[in-house]
Formats: sequence, structure tokens, C-alpha cells
Amino acid sequence: MAYGSGAGAYAAIAQATKASGVIVRLEPQEFLALLNRVKDPLIVTAKSGWPASGHQYLTSFKGLAFYTKSAAPLVLPGMADIITAQSIWIP
Repeated sequence: MAYGSGAGAYAAIAQATKASGVIVRLEPQEFLALLNRVKDPLIVTAKSGWPASGHQYLTSFKGLAFYTKSAAPLVLPGMADIITAQSIWIP
């Protein structure tokens, strides 16, 4: 019985990954460098809670989604459109 539930969980994770597309995880400094290459970037931000508090950021560039997580808030470019979300979920 446990084997079946594990396979079901794996299938759910695989489906969530397919639905979310390609997400590239970057270090915070690399994320900021990417933002400097984007004209008028759209950035989604959220505070993360459990298991560790911090700040999450998501943006897109040339068809890919880029994500980072930082313990301290990042200083975002002034020309950015910023959307504050309740949460960001990354599979």
C-alpha cells in the first residue's frame, strides 16, 4: 500500500513540474544581475515562512522563469513592476 501512495505522490510532483514549465534557480546576486539586463522587468515577490523565513523572487526573461530566495530583502531596480504575492510555490 505504501508503494502505491509513493508512486502517486511522485506522479503529482511530476505533473506539477510539467505545469510550471522551466524554472531556473539563481543565487540572489545572479538574479539581480539578470534584472539589470531586462527592460522594465516584472517581478513577483513573496515572503517565505516555514521552514526558514526569507524573501522569494520570480521573474521571466526570454521565455524562462527565474527564481531566487534570499534571507534579506533584495534592492530591486527602480524601473521594475513589482507584484507582491501571498506565496510563491516552486515544485
